[in-house]
Amino acid sequence: MAEDYDIHTDDKFGSLTLIDIAAEAAAHEPWFNQTLTTVNDSVVRLGVLEGEFHWHKHDTDDEFFLVLDGELVVEVEGQETVRLKPQQGYTVPRGVMHKTSAPVRTTILMVEPAGVVPTGD
Repeated sequence: MAEDYDIHTDDKFGSLTLIDIAAEAAAHEPWFNQTLTTVNDSVVRLGVLEGEFHWHKHDTDDEFFLVLDGELVVEVEGQETVRLKPQQGYTVPRGVMHKTSAPVRTTILMVEPAGVVPTGD
């Protein structure tokens, strides 16, 4: 449920700051989402996941997932399910219904436009 997600859209580190992603991930429990930095009109977000997110879409924004640790399962309406291992990435285009889940504690980075609503439109 969306109210169980710990989502922070503030830019925690900004520019010219070293970001220790492993330390940041270790300090949080699933489902945690934090904007780490802003790059032009996009943000880089850290996700710490375990279990299932809900089906949703982003009407005007693409979303990129990169797995750092664990496994991310991406279900996409009308497509084969994709299972991402560490160092693998996947882009869900705007307007496409999708659901992510993590069978084990998983750390990911997401790159998306700054104005995206993390829980979907």
